[in-house]
Amino acid sequence: MFGKIKKVFFTGVFGVLYISFVAQLVYVLGWMNGIENKLMGLAMLSLEWLVLIAARYLSKRSSNSAQHGSFGGHNRRR
Repeated sequence: MFGKIKKVFFTGVFGVLYISFVAQLVYVLGWMNGIENKLMGLAMLSLEWLVLIAARYLSKRSSNSAQHGSFGGHNRRR
């Protein structure tokens, strides 16, 4: 039960972050003045995007290891 709630919560949070990223991208490209400001804004967005991808990867990795137990999901029963 908690696993399903956690999955829905994190999916929702990452969905909001993706929408926020797109909105920031539109703002940087559409409303910032000057090429220097636009390039700085795009640089900051690329860093944010890398952090978002890393968080998504770590979230999936953590949920997979919790589902399959420790040792990276490798069970050695004989």
